Amino acid sequence: MTSFGFGRDLVDSAEGAYLTLGDGRRILDLTGGVGVLNHGHNHPRILAARQRFAERRRMEVHKTYFSPYLAALGHNLAQLLPGDLSMSFLPNSGAEAVEGAVKLAYKYHGGRRATILRADCGFHGKLLGSGGLTGQPHFNFPTIPGIATFTYGDLDSVRSAIEQHPGDVYALIVEPFSASTIQWCDEDFLRGVRELCDRHDIVLIFDEIYTGWGKTGSLFYFMRYPDLIPDVLTTSKSFGGGKSSISAFVARKPVFRKAYDNLTDALLQSTSTTYYGMGEECVTAIEAINIVVEDDYPARARALERVLEPALDRLAKAHPEAVGRVAGAGALWGVHIDGGPRILDLVARLAPAGMARDPRFKAKLVTCAVINALYRDHDIFTYYTLNGLNPLVIGPSLVTEPADAQRAVEALDEVLSQGLTRLVTRFVAQKVGTLW
Repeated sequence: MTSFGFGRDLVDSAEGAYLTLGDGRRILDLTGGVGVLNHGHNHPRILAARQRFAERRRMEVHKTYFSPYLAALGHNLAQLLPGDLSMSFLPNSGAEAVEGAVKLAYKYHGGRRATILRADCGFHGKLLGSGGLTGQPHFNFPTIPGIATFTYGDLDSVRSAIEQHPGDVYALIVEPFSASTIQWCDEDFLRGVRELCDRHDIVLIFDEIYTGWGKTGSLFYFMRYPDLIPDVLTTSKSFGGGKSSISAFVARKPVFRKAYDNLTDALLQSTSTTYYGMGEECVTAIEAINIVVEDDYPARARALERVLEPALDRLAKAHPEAVGRVAGAGALWGVHIDGGPRILDLVARLAPAGMARDPRFKAKLVTCAVINALYRDHDIFTYYTLNGLNPLVIGPSLVTEPADAQRAVEALDEVLSQGLTRLVTRFVAQKVGTLW
């Protein structure tokens, strides 16, 4: 979006669901920090927890001393997650959590298997390994070997991929809810994948880095289905309460024990990295989880869904020339801006070479024109996903009031009523033209 001229405003302060700019404008932030800000900006309880830790001069990190914060966080995760998902590892980022989960799966099989399955639309990060597991088109960096692809949500495709690599698949990674494409796996698919992984002794990894901690209306998306348990779960983003860069992958105890529960292999996992288990980061995550549970963030997401789902459905029916599809759950919704004026063909020809090579350039431009009008005319900030089909995302923090969500959809209705041609023409004149 910065390529289209966003990112030049200075934020003076931020609280809850709102940003205050340097010029005094108050902006309703419906990006949810792209998954990071379930708690909103500067949640007072999280600020207080971090301040207490600093004032008491607590120990940050020392591998040879007991850390009560690391222990408490691992305990709390085990209490909240179903089944025997109880062995936690705490890297810094979501991509590191994914790579740690994959290492765990590979080590579980003792390196005797060489294939990992990923979905065609999956997004798992941008490191060399996690980037290779990301199914969406991107630059072809070197990555881990043995990656095979299945069609998202298609159980026959998974079955076929396993049959093509008999006895060689060590892991399958999938997002139960794909935040970058705003689509999800149904219960039959997820249970079918669990059964296939059990049958073939494949480590099943659920990536809920974005969707964890209440975002879609349940603590984690997969937990809406009783007794459905992955072998490894990854989480990050709002896990750190909007203040801490921390992630986790949590394994079932038998998987962990087979892979690492011995003196020779114990340090092959991420527990020996420099910033593992930093005290202040653990304190922040503990308090973030406390707030999620005590304030019932899944229920807050469901309250937002009760506003957003019918309002966005009405919006799509009112603007069929502009809106192709609306989908979502809880506090995470995508509006696919389709169609677009003929001016786009001219714009595509005039665009700088780097932009013109992007096959999604026109869709991004139209969507940014809508985002721009929401921001400039209504003081509402949204975004489009950088991956997948680039829907406009309404993903409010879980401290957002339902009335604010309703106001946002009404503002989007007013914006779309102007027509895409007018919106794009204005946007090109205001933003893109100055860049060219």
